[in-house]
Amino acid sequence: MTFAVIETGGKQYQVETGDVITIEKLSDTQKEGDKVIFDRVLLTDDGTATNVGAPYIDGAKVSGEVESIGRNAKVTTIKYKPKSNYRVKTGHRQPHVKVKITDLK
Repeated sequence: MTFAVIETGGKQYQVETGDVITIEKLSDTQKEGDKVIFDRVLLTDDGTATNVGAPYIDGAKVSGEVESIGRNAKVTTIKYKPKSNYRVKTGHRQPHVKVKITDLK
């Protein structure tokens, strides 16, 4: 296969062998170097034929390896209500995982 479209974390990614993608954190037990298998494959293309799933392709898998685990930049939200001395400032850092795609089946 030349490329595939996978679904993980509620988002879709077009991947090829050797790509490094940043996705939502999958689980708390993952460590760097762990193998990851994505079985929610929506589309595959080998250069001559395109296979589209309904919604997923049976038997198609994309393998990857966890390269790093981290957190995105902080997103700050501020709530303010006039005339009441109400101000709230909160922040959030979303965890993410960088995965290198090793094999498309």
